[in-house]
Amino acid sequence: MIIRAIRKEDDTHIATIIRRTLEEFHCNKQGTVYYDKNIRHISEFMNPPGSIYYVVEEDGQVVGGGGVYPTEGLPDDTVELVKLYLLPHTRGKGYGEQLIRECIKFAKQAGYSKVYLESMDELNGAVSLYKKLGFDYLTSPLGKSGHVYCKIWMSKDI
Repeated sequence: MIIRAIRKEDDTHIATIIRRTLEEFHCNKQGTVYYDKNIRHISEFMNPPGSIYYVVEEDGQVVGGGGVYPTEGLPDDTVELVKLYLLPHTRGKGYGEQLIRECIKFAKQAGYSKVYLESMDELNGAVSLYKKLGFDYLTSPLGKSGHVYCKIWMSKDI
């Protein structure tokens, strides 16, 4: 398994992984990333300063990804952990934890002191991982992601 920065040729694979995962958990609803137009061109979207998107490769195949992005409306010291999804056969192998740690490492190097995320009850495996890694629940959302279906908000000091 390797983690590397996204390339343009990864866009279709990542968009498919995101959509299939949300369908798997019955979260393909308005107010989620499922309907974000930017996932079709995620390598371009995840391009501003202070952001990065990583893909996970297993045996030369893209099997997931995740990144950090300075979502509009977040405090200047905070970046959002975004679009973190893995194919089913890769879950439970530690890839998600390694990916999150790589995102946090980038966020620190970029000068952020907090990482924020949004999730859903249906993604309870991911939420358990976030808790294990020290993310704490918030009572309301930060920033303006537009993902109104997400009712779990968490953050971590880094």
